[in-house]
This record gives sequence, structure tokens and C-alpha cells, in this order.
Amino acid sequence: MRVGGTARYLAEISSDLEISKAVDFAEQHQIPVLMVGDGSNIIWRDEGFEGLLLVNKIKRFDISSFDDDTAYVTVGAGEKWDKVVKRTVAKGLSGIEQLSLIPGTTGATPVQNVGAYGQEISNVLMTLQAYDLHERKLVTIKGSDCEFGYRTSRFKTTDRDRFLITSLSMILSKRPPVPPFYHSVEYYLKEHGINDISPQNIRKAVIAIRQAKLPDPKYVSNTGSFFKNPIIERSRLPQLTADYPDIAYWEVDDYKVKLSAAWLIENAGFKGMHDKETGMATWPSQPLVLVNESATSADQVLAFRDKVATAVQEKFQVELEQEPELLP
Repeated sequence: MRVGGTARYLAEISSDLEISKAVDFAEQHQIPVLMVGDGSNIIWRDEGFEGLLLVNKIKRFDISSFDDDTAYVTVGAGEKWDKVVKRTVAKGLSGIEQLSLIPGTTGATPVQNVGAYGQEISNVLMTLQAYDLHERKLVTIKGSDCEFGYRTSRFKTTDRDRFLITSLSMILSKRPPVPPFYHSVEYYLKEHGINDISPQNIRKAVIAIRQAKLPDPKYVSNTGSFFKNPIIERSRLPQLTADYPDIAYWEVDDYKVKLSAAWLIENAGFKGMHDKETGMATWPSQPLVLVNESATSADQVLAFRDKVATAVQEKFQVELEQEPELLP
């Protein structure tokens, strides 16, 4: 978002050993430690951070056969995520191709269980390696122990700020992706006459869809989707569909449904909104993306967030939850 304060100390980390040294430095100075990748899904508070900020630059990319159908891929947490997807797809591996063009580094993906178009990192993560700030040592955590949920994990909740992730190990398939796919992906394949369902073609479709809908954070200040799609009790659905017949939603299970946050925001009057008071706006082709046009502080970003969330709450009685991290 290009707002927020500064950090007192900053260090780039390229190995596990450097983490240990950095943590020793922070302990000597009695200051907190945070680790980030690209910071593409973060909003920094205006007061800044009076501790040590570590920027993860740990590189690694290894592929080995697991069996005839699957491959084991280990990736350094500082690797650019989309480049990881590109390299696995080039090897004909599937499992993360629909997570193409998501900005940020690999180490950030488990924190909020990054997902798109029906795939999530939790579907393929076997283990991750991390430095445990409580135990002062490197540990291995199974994917099944990460407490994954919709856009969340133990690294965002019960163990927030405890682990500094250094690498991920994933199991990917050597077989082609299996339909059905998200409707927008299916539509792209049909529209372009693509019958060869390969990881490469699914990646191509996802990139085209994302580029048509979403701004590039290199050039437009944004953190991607700003709100999670809210999950509500199924018992509320009949009244909502009676009041708003075209409301967009998906089945979750027998008891819950997921609503489209983009639909709610658009129908609360925020499609293509340019807010002079805060300097913020919603992206014309995707109202779920909040962009910074002229805001100079995190407080302005959060003020616009509150305008959007309040409007949705008042009209639909649905609470929107922020997706990007607010730090420190």
C-alpha cells in the first residue's frame, strides 16, 4: 500500500544460520523480531516497528520423484511464489498451477493458507521448516499440524509471530489437472478452444483471468483481495436470496455457505469508488481490491476499509474480515 512507518532495524536473511544470529542480536537488544517476504499482503501501521525486521531471501528449489504419480518439491521461503509455480508447471507438475500470479514469496503462503480458483497451499503442503522463537531452534512442522482453515492457519492465530518459516516441502502430481475447474477457468478454456488440460494451459488461463481483473502491485498500490469471502450460516440464506435474488454464493457444507465479498461490496455502492477523503479507491473491475490513489497514511487506508465494511454490514448484516496482515 506504500504507507506506514519505518522499522528500527532491518536485515536480509539468506540462510538458517543468519536467522540464529539475527535472533541473538534482537535478544541482546531486547527487541521483537518479525519476518516478511515481499510485504505484498501487509499494511504497516503509521507508528512503525521498534524491533528487528527480517526480510526472507532464503533460496532453494529441489524436485525429486516420490513415486510414479507424484513428485516431492522443496522450496526456500524467500523464493518468489509465482516463479516457483512457473518452474513446477514447466516440469509438468500439477497442484499449484491455479495459484499462478499471486504476488509475494513462498514462505508467506502457509500463513494464511493462500488459495485461488479451488486450490490452496494446504492441499499440497507436506511439511515446512521454521525457526521457533520460543525454543530457539529450527523445527519441522507437518502440514496436517498447521491448523489450516479458510485463509488462516496457526501462524496467524495461536502461534502468531512464533515461527520464522524457512522452507516448504510439497507433494505435486505428475498427472494432468482434473476438471471441473472454477467457472471462470472453464469459460476461458472453452472460449479459447483449449482441450489439452495441462498444468501449462491452466496456468495460462489463470494468468489471463487475473491480469484482466486485478492491478499489478508493482504499479498500482494494493494488497490484492482486501476482504475474505464471508461464511455465514445456511439458515440465513433464504432471507438473503429473497431480498437479493442475484446474490453470489457457494456451498461450503450442509450448514454454511460462502458469500462473494466482491458482490457485497459492489452492491453496497462501492464499485469504482474514488474516495477523496481518504485517497483510496476500489479497482474498477474488482471491487474486492482496495487501491491507494493518494493516501499518505495507514490510518487513511483503514478509514476507507471501515467505510466499505460498515456499508456492507448495514445493508446485508454481514461482517467483512480483512485479509492482509496489519503489522506490527
